[in-house]
Amino acid sequence: MAESGDAVRLIAGLGNPGAEYARTRHNAGFWLVDALADRLGAHLKPSRQLKGETASVEVEGHPLRLFKPNSYVNVSGATIAAACRYFRIPASALLVAHDDIDLPDGAARLKFSGGHGGHKGIRDLSQHLGKDFWRLKLGVGHPGRASEVVGYVLKPLSSSDRAAVDQAVQQVLEHVGNLVEGDFQNIMNALHDPNGPTG
Repeated sequence: MAESGDAVRLIAGLGNPGAEYARTRHNAGFWLVDALADRLGAHLKPSRQLKGETASVEVEGHPLRLFKPNSYVNVSGATIAAACRYFRIPASALLVAHDDIDLPDGAARLKFSGGHGGHKGIRDLSQHLGKDFWRLKLGVGHPGRASEVVGYVLKPLSSSDRAAVDQAVQQVLEHVGNLVEGDFQNIMNALHDPNGPTG
């Protein structure tokens, strides 16, 4: 069991494939990968072998892979684990971006290892890869009742809430260099600052 994560070499986003899900809360992980590819001038290309879309980029001299699985969020674990094996990247160098209903819109948190927090996609990945990987949680708010969660994450955000999540994504992108260099404390300080935009 790793005590701390390695510098990030693979960023995978969780989301449901298909245009009907593109703007729903459950696709926040896809939004981050898309925004990162756009920022770095990378083009995500479909890979039949990897069952998803992937791109290879370089950030401050460090190689970085981007990945969006074609599998649905709740059963994406095997697909992401297979990508790790294909690229020969250990779980400790994997960062998974995903929606988090326990954080408000516009909040973002970085964490290594731990439980799944009720997120079925993280639970599935943990079953295939173990729990020692980086998680980037993107807040999408909570509906207020547990019984409403399933429908809630499959609905689009309001324009103002989406703008807040996009702002959090952009803040993460400003610190992608910290991720590939293993300087996690710097990005944690920025994202977790209670006085900052993602507090």
